[in-house]
Amino acid sequence: MAEVKNVLIMGAAGRDFHNFNAVYRDNPAYKVVAFTATQIPYISGRKYPAALAGKGYEDGIPIYDESELQRLIKEKAVDQVVFAYSDVAFNYVMERANKVIAAGADFVLLGADSTMLKSKKPVIAVCAIRTGCGKSQTTRKIAGLLRDMGLKAAVVRHPMPYGDLEAQAVQRFATIEDMDKAKCTIEEREEYEPHIVNGAIVYAGVDYHAILKQAEEEADVVLWDGGNNDIPFYKPDLMITVVDPLRVGHEKLYHPGMANLLMADVVVINKVDSATAQQMMAMRESIQELNPKAVVIEADSKVSMEDPDALKGKKVLVVEDGPTVTHGGMGYGAGFVAAQRFGAAKVIDPRPFAVGSIKQTFEKYSHLQSVLPAMGYSEKQIQELEQTINASNADVVVEGTPIDLTRLLKANKPVLKVKYDLDEKTSPDVKAILNDFLKKVAV
Repeated sequence: MAEVKNVLIMGAAGRDFHNFNAVYRDNPAYKVVAFTATQIPYISGRKYPAALAGKGYEDGIPIYDESELQRLIKEKAVDQVVFAYSDVAFNYVMERANKVIAAGADFVLLGADSTMLKSKKPVIAVCAIRTGCGKSQTTRKIAGLLRDMGLKAAVVRHPMPYGDLEAQAVQRFATIEDMDKAKCTIEEREEYEPHIVNGAIVYAGVDYHAILKQAEEEADVVLWDGGNNDIPFYKPDLMITVVDPLRVGHEKLYHPGMANLLMADVVVINKVDSATAQQMMAMRESIQELNPKAVVIEADSKVSMEDPDALKGKKVLVVEDGPTVTHGGMGYGAGFVAAQRFGAAKVIDPRPFAVGSIKQTFEKYSHLQSVLPAMGYSEKQIQELEQTINASNADVVVEGTPIDLTRLLKANKPVLKVKYDLDEKTSPDVKAILNDFLKKVAV
């Protein structure tokens, strides 16, 4: 018999666990000796629980900080290191690869066929080339259209299991109260709440085999709502990839976003209303080069507010979706666009008012100068976000996140909500694409 290989999986509490479940769980050829964690705070120092890990992992699998990678390779006699997180530059991936190689292990990237699960229901997947391209608004649009067609869609969200992993194995969210009971972080709520408010059921968790079985029981269509720029966990029958012309060139520079573009049946160029003609031309050329067979839809990211006049002449603090402006690399989002578009007198610099981990976030992501990321990976961090907002000298807060932050914190100044929706400008639009697709799969 071949010698069992020791494996370490590098992750960020999401793709790493899925790769383990899809490829290494109950596989006698491998022994996963550790996970490492990065990108997201407060996720190392835990264990992948024995109840989820299966036979041979009676003590679970320890999760270390990625800074310990090279030491772990030596101490645990690691044969293979599997890279399993997303939205990172190609040179970042290869830098890690070289550290692994120098420490004596093989560096592994698992492919789509190894990790995509096959559903017995039609699967529509929405992915992107980077965090913050507009996956969520695209997914919301599709979910609404399917509902209008009389079909029940189960939205399955890319994992964000930042708490008790065993308790989070399979999560189903139908109400705001479901999120409260699960003690969801701001980051989780940003992805779940807009769907729930629109009447959709959202699934998430850790074990995407079990999640799929449960979702299939109540859905006509499984709608995969991707995270970061990761590839789908389920094999799509229709794959839609969203690209961002404001970051043209990133579709060729970030892992695994380029794979999403290469695999796409449909490419949505979002934020057309904010892009220059030169950016649009460059993005069209890039799509033609990488995936000339894809159907291309061009769309605005339509920004709106219930009372835009409330911004006029005001000094505003802009709070944006956290991942978009942190590891997504954007300097601003929908909130900043709304502040400019609807006549705010000034967007204040939030950095002088930041406290605790919020201050550390600004130190880590030095490109942020005009917006406050809605960081909330723990109760303490939510409190520090509240303290930062309330310490600011703004007249009003412009909330560019997809959720209602006032459910979680008490602001001492008015909070004005920004909405952003997909507004297609070319034909075929998303509805036409769906109609054609549903005829083929005969739902």
